[in-house]
Amino acid sequence: MAGPAKALTAASPTGSADAAAVLATNPLLFAKADLVAALKHWLSYLAQERRASAHTISAYQTDVGDFLRFLSFYDGDAPNVARLGSLTRSDIRAWLSQRGGRGLVAASNARALSAVKSLARRLVRAGQIEIGVLGTQRGPRLPRSVPKPLNAAEAEAALDNIDTLHDEPWLQKRDLAVLLLLYGCGLRISEALGLARKDAPQAGGVLRITGKGNKTRMVPVLPVVADAIADYLAICPWPLPKDGALFVGAKGGPLNPRLIQRSLQTLRAQLGLPETATPHALRHSFATHLLAGGGDLRAIQELLGHASLSTTQRYTEIDAAQLMSVYQAAHPRAKG
Repeated sequence: MAGPAKALTAASPTGSADAAAVLATNPLLFAKADLVAALKHWLSYLAQERRASAHTISAYQTDVGDFLRFLSFYDGDAPNVARLGSLTRSDIRAWLSQRGGRGLVAASNARALSAVKSLARRLVRAGQIEIGVLGTQRGPRLPRSVPKPLNAAEAEAALDNIDTLHDEPWLQKRDLAVLLLLYGCGLRISEALGLARKDAPQAGGVLRITGKGNKTRMVPVLPVVADAIADYLAICPWPLPKDGALFVGAKGGPLNPRLIQRSLQTLRAQLGLPETATPHALRHSFATHLLAGGGDLRAIQELLGHASLSTTQRYTEIDAAQLMSVYQAAHPRAKG
C-alpha cells in the first residue's frame, strides 16, 4: 500500500475529503508504471480512434480508477499490467459487491465493468495480457428500460415557447434550431452541438453524422429544420468560421450542452411538462412519433444510428403501451 498512500499524500495535501475525491477519479494514482503507460494509451484511443465524448471518457476513467483503487487495497499493492491478466472471478465479484455495498446501482456497476473490459481488450490487442475471465464475466442484470418520449402536444408546446427563454432574438433562434435537430432529425445533443458551420444543412438535404462507436449515418433534413438553422445564422452576431462550431454561446464560444438542458428545465416549469422532458427525450420523441405514424423499424434504426435493432425495438413497447392506454380508456368492454 506504500504506492497509493504516497500518491494520496502528494495529490491532496489539503485534507482527506479532497483526497477521496481525487482517488475516486484518477486511475493513474493506483497503478504501477507499466499500467500507467497502458492507461494513457487507452484514454488516447478512446478519444482519437473511438471518438468517445468527453463525458464518456471521464466516466470510464472514473470507473477504472475505482477498480484499480479497489485492487490496491484488496492486494495491498498497486496493480501492474500482469495483474489485470490474472484476475479471477472472485476479484471481480468482490469489487462489484463492494460497489453494491456503497449503494451503486446495477446500471452503474454494469458500466464500470464495461470500462474495465474496454481497458483489458486494449491490453489484449497490444499483446500484453490474455483476456482471461474478463472475456466471459457478465455484468449485473439490468431492468429493461423503456425510453420516455414527450407526446406530440408536449413536444410542440416546448418548441412553440422557445421565445420565452431569452430576450435576445438570436439566442431564441439558436435554441429552436438545436431542439429541432433533436426532434426533427433524431440527433443526440452531442451530435447537434458537434456540427461545424460548414455542416449547416440546406432544405431537402442530408446531414452526415458520426455518432457512437464512430458509426456514420445519413439523416434527411426537414425544411422546417433547415429553415430554423438558416434563421439562426442570419442574425447570429458572431463570426462563424466554416470549421468552427455551428452553434455558439452568448460570448461566441462553442455552445455548452448544459445551456440547452437548462432551457428544457425552464420550459418544464413554465408548461408543466414531465420531469423526463430533457433534450434526449426529444430524440426519443422523434423515433416514437415516426413509429406511430407508420415508420419502418429498420429505417428508424438507421436514422438513430443504433448498432442493434433490439435497441430500436424498445420504441415498439412504447407504441404498444400507448395503444393499450387508448383501448382501456375508450373500449366499452374495457371498463366492465
